[in-house]
Amino acid sequence: MNSANNFRLYCVSVIIAGMFSAELAFADGNIIEIPLQQVQEVLEKKPAVAHPRLFLTDQELPEVMQRINAGDDLKAFHRAVIEQADAIIGKPPLRRTLEGHRLLRVSRDAVKRLLILSWSYRSTGREVYLKRAEQEMLAIAAFFDWNPIHFLDVAEMTTAMAVGYDWCYHGLPEKTRAVIREAIVEKGLRPSLDETLKSNNWIHRDNNWNQVCHGGMVCGGLAVMEDEPAMAEKIIHRAVNKIQIAMNEYEPDGAYPEGPGYWSYGTTYNVLMLAAMDSVLGTDFGLSKKNGFAKSANYFLHVTGPTGLYFNYPDSKSEFTFKPVVFWFAKTYNQPALAWSMRKLWDEAMEHDVSDLMRERTSVLALMWASSSETSRPKALSWMGQGVNPVALFRTSWDEDAVFLGFKGGTPQSNHGHMDIGSFVLDAEGVRWAVDLGPESYYKIESRGISLWDRKQGGSRWKIFRYNNFSHNTLTVNQKLQRVDGFAPIIRYSGERGFAHAVVDMTEVYQGQLATALRGAGIVESETIVIQDELQAADSAATVRWSMVTPATVEIVSDNSALLKQKGKVLQFRVVSDADVKLGTFSTEPRADYDAQNPGTRMIGFDVQLEPGQHQTVRVMMATGTEEGPLDTNLKNVEAWSEPLE
Repeated sequence: MNSANNFRLYCVSVIIAGMFSAELAFADGNIIEIPLQQVQEVLEKKPAVAHPRLFLTDQELPEVMQRINAGDDLKAFHRAVIEQADAIIGKPPLRRTLEGHRLLRVSRDAVKRLLILSWSYRSTGREVYLKRAEQEMLAIAAFFDWNPIHFLDVAEMTTAMAVGYDWCYHGLPEKTRAVIREAIVEKGLRPSLDETLKSNNWIHRDNNWNQVCHGGMVCGGLAVMEDEPAMAEKIIHRAVNKIQIAMNEYEPDGAYPEGPGYWSYGTTYNVLMLAAMDSVLGTDFGLSKKNGFAKSANYFLHVTGPTGLYFNYPDSKSEFTFKPVVFWFAKTYNQPALAWSMRKLWDEAMEHDVSDLMRERTSVLALMWASSSETSRPKALSWMGQGVNPVALFRTSWDEDAVFLGFKGGTPQSNHGHMDIGSFVLDAEGVRWAVDLGPESYYKIESRGISLWDRKQGGSRWKIFRYNNFSHNTLTVNQKLQRVDGFAPIIRYSGERGFAHAVVDMTEVYQGQLATALRGAGIVESETIVIQDELQAADSAATVRWSMVTPATVEIVSDNSALLKQKGKVLQFRVVSDADVKLGTFSTEPRADYDAQNPGTRMIGFDVQLEPGQHQTVRVMMATGTEEGPLDTNLKNVEAWSEPLE
């Protein structure tokens, strides 16, 4: 038996012995079964810690308030929270109003309201906030259910009620506590244990549903643990084991398969679960040591461009917004640089409108996790993560006018996946030149009777323009869709500043359309962007369309060159190939009446004709500056760019 296996067996034996060495095993990126006995020992050791106990105890509150009052920015943010609480007081309580089959919007409003109101009560002692929180919770408790057919709704509502119940506990009349507690148990926790409920498939899933639902149930279980000890024990034991399925999706490097938008969602609830257990039980069972998860805030740092826009694959919007969870990572792992982008957003809000930070429903938690100290500037300019949806991210600096290139491989079959394999985004001189159009409105698509989640090769999902390869910055062969069961790994990578690059093997994604398809992307020393495709036709001829969506106006200069212009900036665009190409522009207008509009965008691209078996290299070079600026075309084929990855 090899040493790695011996080490894993050792870790498991130590865990079973109750010595809490899970941290060692998780650091190796494994899924480790945490025995019920270990959970029971923790609960026996830390029984029914006094309320309030979720995230922040009353013993810890003075230190947090001292830190808030010592920093002008934290003090200003705290005032913004109180102002939001004052605004909520004048609003009617939430109502059980569905959007399609979802109650999610209401549940999310509940999270935001009850965090704000409960914090305002805890930090000021003013009963007006307590009474309004009580009113909100009684209204929610009166809903006939929290919509368990779409269990995200239950999870977020349970989180909201757990925090409100716990943080306001000592101010609530016993009768009110009983009503809220019963709602948490009967409308939140108990439905999650119903084995006949089909919507409980989140328990074993590998995506954000797993994280959000386990996180919400643990918050609820910890809030009522003294009254429902057996239920709390069962929920905690289930969660610490099953959430590992989703946490393992961050392996090996931290790249989250569902993109930056869903990283924010799933990771936030994952952290809420860990932070709640740590505050109540004194341990997160080593889960925060899981290898890929611990690295993932670095991914989130790099996936945000200097324009303040995400590389927004696959179902992510491009807008970068305030995410307090990043401060948890910076604090927990003692890496201040992780909060670089978040601190910039924070500082901008302090200068203009602090309330901008309050759009995020968990913003209040920043008061516990953030500090007034300066964050450090990140050092690395490149980052690459393998996994289900491998991605490579490059920039020339951490300044706002830097060149930034985001580039991905992966598979359309990933959760929330698009046919975007080989796609990229590009920032330069403070503007985004190559864009991803982003997601569709789920409700709008589903209300038309379209099966949005049908990801089979001929599934309805791929009829939606924004989801197929016709709308992405990649290749389309013979007007066909990419193969949903194909996978494109990153096979070469270098973060060297002279030529930072990655190469993706897209051959499986074009199976039956091309014999081989390699795409390399990078930034050369002159801050020139290169996208290089090396293609071989199969046994029949092929027409390959190269396309890039841009908000810039496009001036075609010649068959192989163009100038892109926006906001007073210019981007040179040149095709270098012995193929006969003719640059043109293509419309991004909706293809069907259910497709979203894409105003202010167009595609630039060209077609390449391949004879049966023909090899062809096509290189696109882009650089900012005037039309006189030269483009470096002295590049080799991708196999000479760097050594292949193992």
